[in-house]
Amino acid sequence: MSRIITSRVPGAEDSSDSENALMFGTPKDRLDFYRREIQYETAILSNRTNSYLSAQSFLVIAYASSMANLNPEWGKVFTLVVPPVLALLGVLCSLNAWPGIRAAYDIIDHWHFKQSGLLRDLPAMGLAYDDGPLFSEMESTHKGYRKSLMFSIRAPWLFAGFWVGLGVFAVMIQIN
Repeated sequence: MSRIITSRVPGAEDSSDSENALMFGTPKDRLDFYRREIQYETAILSNRTNSYLSAQSFLVIAYASSMANLNPEWGKVFTLVVPPVLALLGVLCSLNAWPGIRAAYDIIDHWHFKQSGLLRDLPAMGLAYDDGPLFSEMESTHKGYRKSLMFSIRAPWLFAGFWVGLGVFAVMIQIN
């Protein structure tokens, strides 16, 4: 988001600070808000990934069943047409699932960035009742949470490649 930079108006900073204070209250309230948003978006990402994987599993079952068709009259034409169509459907599902999964990932990335900024700017926030940090370095760094989300991000691309391979296989096995 772009911001227009203008000259400073006396008292303008005071009003934004008071708005932040009213919205969040304390830095702990802000941290709790960030954590709730991260949990909410992670649940959305999980639901999208689960729905996507369920659809893919049904397509794999349909593909395998159509490849096993041994009908002497129309089985050859059926196995030449239906498996590649199912493979195309799998690729299209993967391409359609990608934007929603990526959007949830980007929002999680945003809230982690905000959380790590808060923890970096207010080091006392990260300390609980002792000298140990409330959040581990792995949890609050960019690299840490990204590793935990990589399956969801990579799944559509892996399945798209899988479906391209199965589609080519279905055609090649019938041609040879």
